[in-house]
Amino acid sequence: MDTLLHGISTFMLIFCRMTAFFVVSPIFSSRTVPNTFKVGFSGMIAVVILLTIGPNQALPNDLGYVLFILREVLVGLLMGYVANLIFSVIQMAGSFIDIQIGFGIANVIDPMTGAAAPVLGNLKYIIATLMFLSMNGHHYLLDAVIRSYNWIPLSNDLFQQIYNGDLPEFLVQTFSQAFLLAFQMSAPLVVALFVTDVALGFLARTAPQFNIFVIGIPVKIIVGLLVLLVLVPGFIVAFQSLFEVLFRALHDLLGAIGQRPK
Repeated sequence: MDTLLHGISTFMLIFCRMTAFFVVSPIFSSRTVPNTFKVGFSGMIAVVILLTIGPNQALPNDLGYVLFILREVLVGLLMGYVANLIFSVIQMAGSFIDIQIGFGIANVIDPMTGAAAPVLGNLKYIIATLMFLSMNGHHYLLDAVIRSYNWIPLSNDLFQQIYNGDLPEFLVQTFSQAFLLAFQMSAPLVVALFVTDVALGFLARTAPQFNIFVIGIPVKIIVGLLVLLVLVPGFIVAFQSLFEVLFRALHDLLGAIGQRPK
């Protein structure tokens, strides 16, 4: 009976990390994925991990168990947040483009997140999701969260790492890297639209009879869509590089709050 209760306690800790990860991770956290599936799938993964690492883990028998629960939930949320942050680069890039092209006032509801999303950002997000699933990226996410127990076991020192400042520094660097990637992905279209604005400015000075406010918006939309059509084949390379950054960020996160397995 003691062994069974200890195994259940270990299972609940693993289940907390898995559930927290699926709540915020890309693809799995979508509103189109039922909550019952998320909970059931988390339980299945937790059982597999429990059978892998074994139930004989050093766990406290007092209120220290609550700290273990908070720590496991925080680890799952951190892994899911970092993965989702890199994935949100696509929508940030779309926002930069929509502001320039004039689609910023026509945001649509994203069925994946339930929030307002830019038009082109939503298009890029759908393409990136299809590519992510086609290259089995969701399998790599599951592999990362399962292998996280080799780096961050149940008896980890996460709170000490936070106190030392390693984790906040990593999150700041990851956010700055995500912002830079978003700007790089949107740079070709932003530059093309900026050149269009400059050309319209020269036209307004040389031919004042033209109403720039009337012809400017359609011209920017046409130029933006044409440049986007030319750049669509390059999305494959851009998204592949983005996914490499995503998995590298997860690896760096495990190194920042855990220890490399021997």
